Amino acid sequence: MDYEENQPQIDLKLDRRRADDLGVSVEEIAFTLQSMFASKQVSTYVDRGREYPVIVQAKAQDRKDLDSLANIFVRSVDADTGTRKLVPLSVFVSAKETAAAAELRRFDYMEEGAAATLPTSVKLSYSGQSKVFKSTSGGAMMSFAFALLIVFLVLAAQFESFVHPFVIILSVPLAIAGAIYSLTLMDLSLNVYSQIGIILLVGLMAKNGILIVEFANQLRESGYTIREAVLRAAVLRLRPIVMTVLSTVLGAIPLVLASGAGAESRIAIGWVIVGGLGLALFLTLFLTPVLYDLMARFARFDNDALDSQSKSPKAERAGEPSA
Repeated sequence: MDYEENQPQIDLKLDRRRADDLGVSVEEIAFTLQSMFASKQVSTYVDRGREYPVIVQAKAQDRKDLDSLANIFVRSVDADTGTRKLVPLSVFVSAKETAAAAELRRFDYMEEGAAATLPTSVKLSYSGQSKVFKSTSGGAMMSFAFALLIVFLVLAAQFESFVHPFVIILSVPLAIAGAIYSLTLMDLSLNVYSQIGIILLVGLMAKNGILIVEFANQLRESGYTIREAVLRAAVLRLRPIVMTVLSTVLGAIPLVLASGAGAESRIAIGWVIVGGLGLALFLTLFLTPVLYDLMARFARFDNDALDSQSKSPKAERAGEPSA
C-alpha cells in the first residue's frame, strides 16, 4: 500500500549455462564480486605483536559503474585441454539498473488495509515470528492477568488485607510503561519474548512495594500515624530498594549486550527489565507512599485508635522496629 521504488539498485543476472561451459563455478563468481565490490578479508598478518586483517577490494575508480564488470576477470578451465585462461565477468554476468523500495513497512495496518482492498474470498495467514505472536497474544494477556491475580492473592494472605495489596499492585503499570518506552527507544517490537519480560516485571515490581508497605505496617504497630509511618518507611527502605533494583538491572545487562544466534530474544527481555525497573525505581518511591497514605486508612488495623496527628505515647515506650 505504501510501496515506493525510489532507491536506485543494480540487478546482476548470471548466465549459468555459459559459466558452466567456460568451467567457472558460481561460487568463484560470487567470491570475485564480493571481493572486488564489497571487500573481503582473506588473511591476516602480524606486525610487532599485533595482528592485522588483509582485506581485498578494487579501487574506487575501478568499481564506480557497470563497465567495471568488463575489467574484472576470473579463471576459466577448458574441460578438454585443462588449460586455464582469464575471462571477464561481463561474459556471463549482465547488469541492469533498476529501482527498489528504500524500506519495507510490514506492520500495524496490514489487516485493516487487506480488509478494505482485498475481496472477502481472500484470507490472511502468518508464518514465522508473526504466527507465533498472533497465536500467543491472547495467551500472554491471560498469563499477565493470572500473574496479577496470583500476586494479589499471595499479598492479601500475607498482609491479611485486600487494601495493602492494591497499594503494591497499582505500581505495576509504571514498570510496564517503562518497558514500553525502552522498547520504543531501542526500536524493538512487542513480541513473545518482550511479553515474557513484562510478566516477569509483575513479580519484580511487587518486591519494592512490599518493602515499604510491610515496614510501614510495623511502624503503625509501634504507634506511628499512617503518614508518619509511610514517610519513615520510604526513607529507611530506600537503600535496600535501590540495591535490589540495581542488582537486578546489572544482572540483565548481559541480556542487553547479547549477540549471536537467538540474541533478539535475550535483548528484548533484557531491555524490558532494564527499562521497566529503571523507570519504576524513581516513580514507585513517590507513588507507593502516596497510595499507602490514601488507602491504608480503609484497612482494618488493630490499633487504629492510636492514630493521630502526632506519634502516640505507646510508640515512645515501645520504640520502633529495626530497619
